[in-house]
Amino acid sequence: MDFGIKVGTPEKQRGACAVIGIFESRKMTESAKVLDKITQGYIKSILTSGDMDGKVNTSLLLHNVPGTHFKRILLIGLGKEQEFKEKTFLGAINSIFSTLQKTAVTDVMLFLSDFPIKERANEWKISQTVIAAINSLYQFDQLKSKPENNPGKLRKILLCIDNRSELIACEQAMQQGLAIAHGMNLTKDLGNLAPNICTPTYLATQAKNLAKTHKLKASILEEKDMEKLGMGSFLAVARGSEQPAKLIVLEYQGLSKKEDPIVLVGKGVTFDTGGISLKPAAEMDEMKFDMSGAGSVLGTMLAVAEMKLPVNLVGIIPATENMPSGKATKPGDVVTSMSGQTIEILNTDAEGRLILCDALTYAERYNPKMVIDIATLTGACVIALGNLTTGLMSNDDKLAQELLAAGEQVADRAWQLPLWDEYQDLLKSNFADIANIGGRTAGTITAACFLSRFTKKYRWAHLDIAGTAWKSGKDKGSSGRPVPLLTQFLITQSKISN
Repeated sequence: MDFGIKVGTPEKQRGACAVIGIFESRKMTESAKVLDKITQGYIKSILTSGDMDGKVNTSLLLHNVPGTHFKRILLIGLGKEQEFKEKTFLGAINSIFSTLQKTAVTDVMLFLSDFPIKERANEWKISQTVIAAINSLYQFDQLKSKPENNPGKLRKILLCIDNRSELIACEQAMQQGLAIAHGMNLTKDLGNLAPNICTPTYLATQAKNLAKTHKLKASILEEKDMEKLGMGSFLAVARGSEQPAKLIVLEYQGLSKKEDPIVLVGKGVTFDTGGISLKPAAEMDEMKFDMSGAGSVLGTMLAVAEMKLPVNLVGIIPATENMPSGKATKPGDVVTSMSGQTIEILNTDAEGRLILCDALTYAERYNPKMVIDIATLTGACVIALGNLTTGLMSNDDKLAQELLAAGEQVADRAWQLPLWDEYQDLLKSNFADIANIGGRTAGTITAACFLSRFTKKYRWAHLDIAGTAWKSGKDKGSSGRPVPLLTQFLITQSKISN
C-alpha cells in the first residue's frame, strides 16, 4: 500500500474516491461544504433526504457526483461535533477502511481538516491513519491450503493537509506510522503461527534474518552457553521440552558505541502447557501467544531499524517451551538463578518470571540506560484491567510516566499498578531466597515484585500484556501490541538523546 501527503482542498483534486466527514444532525465539515458548493447543493440534498444523518461510524458511498473530479465520494459519520475526540477519530478511520476494503476503490483521498481534534496535530492523525490502513489489510492465511487472498483493492492513500508548513513533519509522521505498522505485522505473524512452527529455534532464525536484512548484530546462546552462565532458573523451565531453548540477543546501533543502550526483554514461551502444573484443556491453544513479548521485541526492533532512529537498542529474548515430561521441573524444586538467588518453584505455570529473571540479570552486561520487559505474565492482569489496557509497574516513576505518555500518544494505553515493598512479603519461602508465586491476591503485582529482585542495578519497567497481546473468540489472533507504545517511547527517547 502506498501513502502520500498532499497540500490542497477538495475542489482542485481528482481521483477514484474522496472521503468527506459529516457531523450529526447533517452538519457538513469544511470539505463537505466545498464539495457541496461545486456540486450545486448535491451533498446537502443527500443529507436532507435522510440517507446520511452523520451518526458516528455510519457511511454512505456516492457514485458519479456531478461537478467533481472524483468517481466516488464516501460520506463518513463523525457523530456530535462537540464530542469528536481521539476515540471518535480512530473509530471513524477504522470505519473508512473497513468500508473501502469491501469496494473496488483503488485509491482514496482523505481531507484531514474534516477531523478536528483540538489536542492533536495533523502528524498524529497521519501516523494513526497509516497504522489503521495497514491493519485493515492484515490477513493471516498462510497456513491454509487455499488462502483467502482477498485483502481488497485499495492500494493508494493520499492524506490532504491545508498548511504547507506542516509538510515535512507530516511526511516524517507518515514514515513513523509505516514503521510501526510493519513492526505490528511482524509481531502478529509470529504470534499467529502454529506452535509446532514457531518454536524457539524458529524465533532465533527470524531474529537472524532480521539482523541480516537491517544490519543488526544477532547472537544466539544455546543451552550449554546458559549452563556456563548459571541460568538455572531459565533452564528449569526448558527442562521438560524436546525443543532446545535459545537466548536471542539483537543489537541495533543508532548512536556511537559510547552511548549506553535501552534494553527490551521479551518473554518467549512459544507454547505454555503450564508444565507439571498443567493448565485446563479449554483454550490452551491460545498459549501459542505466550511468546507475544518476544514478538513485540522483534517487531519494535524492525520499526526502529526502518526509521533509523538515533538510539542504541538491545533486544533480549529468552525462548523456550514449557512442557510436562519425566524431566520437567516439579513444584517444590529449588533452582539457582544467574544472579545467585535461589528460587522455590511452587507452581510451574508461573514460568515467565523464571525465564525473565535470568534474562534481566544478563541485561546488566550492557550497562543499560533502562530496561523494559514485556510479557504475557499473569491472568490476574486480565482480571484487573481487562483486554484494553496493559499493566505497568516500575522501580522508576519517571520511566513509568514516559511509558504511560507514549501509550497515550499512540492509543496503546497502559496503567500503572503499585510496586510497594509490602507486597514483597508475599514471596517469602521457607526453603529458598524467594518463591515464584505469592498466593491468590495481587498476582500481577507479586509477579512484578519477583522480577524487581533482579533489576536493582538499573532503571526498569515491566509491561504485563496478558490482556492486550491477542484477541479471543471469532477475531482470535495477535493484536500486535505493545509495538506502538514501545516504538513511540523510543521515538521520544531518541529526541531526548539528541
